[in-house]
Formats: sequence, C-alpha cells, structure tokens
Amino acid sequence: MPQIDMPLEKLLEYQGRNPIPDDFDNYWDRALQEMNSIDPQVELVPHILKTSFAECFHLYFTGMGGARVHAKYIRPKASTGKHPAILKFHGYSGNSGDWADKFGYVAQGFSVAALDCRGQGGLSNDAGGSYGNTHHGHIIRGLSDSPDKLLFRQIYLDTAQLAKIVMSLPEVDEDRVVAAGGSQGGGLTLACAALEPRIRKAAPEFPFLCDYQRVWEMDLALHAYDELRTYFRMFDPLHQRESEIFTKLGYIDNQHLAPRIQAEILMAVGLMDTVCPPSSQFAAYNKISSKKDLVIYPDFGHEGLPGINDRVFEFLTDI
Repeated sequence: MPQIDMPLEKLLEYQGRNPIPDDFDNYWDRALQEMNSIDPQVELVPHILKTSFAECFHLYFTGMGGARVHAKYIRPKASTGKHPAILKFHGYSGNSGDWADKFGYVAQGFSVAALDCRGQGGLSNDAGGSYGNTHHGHIIRGLSDSPDKLLFRQIYLDTAQLAKIVMSLPEVDEDRVVAAGGSQGGGLTLACAALEPRIRKAAPEFPFLCDYQRVWEMDLALHAYDELRTYFRMFDPLHQRESEIFTKLGYIDNQHLAPRIQAEILMAVGLMDTVCPPSSQFAAYNKISSKKDLVIYPDFGHEGLPGINDRVFEFLTDI
C-alpha cells in the first residue's frame, strides 16, 4: 500500500514532535478562569424557517476580548423535558453552514448548536484589534505577541463557552452533550472536549491544529498550514526563532490538550491525508486516555470519507 507518512504500526505509537510549553497547564487553567469570569450576555434571536418540527435561532454571546460570537441554534419543537444536544464545528475559513443540514439530529430529539468561528466565514465578530473578519492566517495571529494573544486560544475558549451556554439552557440535559466536526472542526472538537470535561462524546474527523512541527518537517506547510511557511519567510527567514515559535504554537496544539479529554471519542483519519498528515492526528489520538475508537481509511485523504457520517450519527445519538 502506498504511504505518505509513517507505517500504521508506527503511527499507533507516535507521541508527537511539537514541544509543549513548561507552563501549558497553568496557561489553560488561567484561560478558563478568564472565560468563566465573562458575562456572556446570551441572546437568542428567532430565525424564521418553514419546518414543522424545529425552532431556529441565532445565538449570540460575548466571548474573550469582548468579541460577539454567533452560532446557529436549533431545538425540537415537540420536546418535553430535557433532551441531548450536539455542538458542531466547521472547517477552516468556513461557517456554520445551512440550517437544514442539521435537521437529522433535531429529528432525533437533539438541540444543535453550530459555531461560527470568529474572524472566519460566518457572523461572529473578530475583536482582535480591528472590527470585521480576517478569514485566514489564524494559526499565526498573535504569534509575535504574548501567548495570551494567540487567536486560536480565543477560538478554543469560544467552543468551551458555547458548550457551557448550551448546557445551561433549560431544555438541554447537560449530561448528554456531544461534539463533532471535521478538519478545523475536528481540532475544535478535541479542544472543546478538553476544555469542557462534561462533553459526553466527541467525533473529530481528520483534525487540524495538531503537531505543527511534524507538519513542518514533512514539508506539508501547504494548504491549511501554508501560513506557517509564510510566517517564517516574512518574520524569521533565517529560522533563528524556530524553537521559540514552535514552542509558542504548543499552547494551541491539540495533542497537548488531548490528555484532558474525558469524553468517549470516535475519530476518523485518512492515511493519504496531505493536508493534515496522519502522524499529526495520531499525536493527539494517542494521548487520549478516555474510551476511544479509530476509523482508518487507508486510501483516502482530506476529503469525504464514505460511511463516516452514518457511523458518527449512530455513535453520537446512542446516548
């Protein structure tokens, strides 16, 4: 079988290359304290869509740095008592998608909350010093500043804050909240489950935002990771700060957050993935100590994986 990365037996043992900062746990404990001190000023604005079984809302809340963050929120009309909920996270530079593509979970009795990542293609505000969106370059945003200014720190905390808000809604059973997403959405699913330990199940597909140094050393700082190459070319052309840069990126590396995860995990990976190489994904998966399962697609890359949506649906709704 052709391969673009390590053999599978090595992938199953791989523990990652990107360094972890010495104060990593303190960094995230402080971040969560800061997040929990914010008044989210939650607002639900009805969205009119012709459906007999669902109620649709724009959910707004105030996140880190005063950003006004948006998510689509849909709940079953006929629900009595508390019901489960799913958090959905989208791919890099995208948005929360259409309302109707979430109705399968609503029909199963779930509320659905789909985040628009700040500064990307949706309605969330990017409050990183200027009004409006940046759309891309989010890995390196804040890299020349304090680690607290890393934009993905704020985005990871947005996922945890959304989980906290959804769990507090009167119709939601806080003990039956799950999360899912692919690519960037897969990375955010891992981050959310790590930062909000009450997440019950999580299904990341080919997660982005893992083991940056491994991606660099494989010469795959292309596509979604291209901004790493751009940063070195523009701001450190002689690589005099390479160790410092990768160590700072370690704060937002999901392989280092993975040990915090308590949720049951179902993860999917394509072994021909040249966007988020398999070893970068295994670096995170191998550090998860909770109950977990892996679906491996030997001949697939960063693309639709046949049958995975059905398998994820069955996994997440069995709760």
